[in-house]
Amino acid sequence: MAGAGEGQARAELIDRLTADVLHQLASTPEPRLRSVLLELVRHLHAFVREVQLSQAELMTVVRFLTEVGQACNEARQEFVLLSDTLGVSSLVELVEHGSDDKRVTAPTIVGPFYVPESPWRENGSSMAAPGEPGQRCLLEGRVLSAEASPLPGAVLDIWQTSAAGYYAVQRPEELGSTNLRGRYRAKADGSYQVRTVRPVPYAIPDDGPVGRLLRMSGRHPMRAAHIHLKVTADGHLPLTTHIFDAESDYLETDTVFGVRTSLIRDFTPDGHGGVRCQFDVVLEPRTAYGPGDRSSAP
Repeated sequence: MAGAGEGQARAELIDRLTADVLHQLASTPEPRLRSVLLELVRHLHAFVREVQLSQAELMTVVRFLTEVGQACNEARQEFVLLSDTLGVSSLVELVEHGSDDKRVTAPTIVGPFYVPESPWRENGSSMAAPGEPGQRCLLEGRVLSAEASPLPGAVLDIWQTSAAGYYAVQRPEELGSTNLRGRYRAKADGSYQVRTVRPVPYAIPDDGPVGRLLRMSGRHPMRAAHIHLKVTADGHLPLTTHIFDAESDYLETDTVFGVRTSLIRDFTPDGHGGVRCQFDVVLEPRTAYGPGDRSSAP
């Protein structure tokens, strides 16, 4: 009976500790920060109790997160890779920008290699440098509102890897800092055309702590072949999405959980050794949301 009593006493101490932390955090002045911190502590404390986390395991987590921070630099964001490979980035994207309107294009993650201020390019021009290796590809479609109205002047910020599987920001000396990325404006009828190379599957950087975690959990580091897009238009919610090649490997096991079935497209032969891909982008009007909803999205 003494053992049961000791167990009850320890459980009461644990509950009191969690209650004390929550009590102190409850005085956080900023409402959103207060809400997030309170829920974070509730879930973290429940996790520690559920898995019976040991002191040694806690220090392993601390060392791992320290290594993740040390692996970050201007061209590599290891914390984003960690968030991506745990599915957190995809979950946040769906929570914040997912829509119940099946007409609109599905969102997916930004990834760690987006670079703002890509060069402006003429509609129909190539974002691949002259002589860039890879199969020629014409990407075309229209940017539309959910009611199928064209959105002239919509901006498509597009980027992808080289045929060797690297983004320009990873190897600027080899690829050129603005290669395989660019910004395009939709025409009066909402149409756009982009010349590039066919995307290929590639491995996320796996020579750091995130790669070690993938190997320890028996997972590969591969992403399905895709092209990234950020699309914006006046009066509409911004969209971050991908176009996935239907013939790519890893569509079912994309290591960052970014594939959406509705974003998979055929890259069809153009009769000249290249391929074409048709991809319409459908944006959601801001007016679909009232104050306090997603109307405040950037």
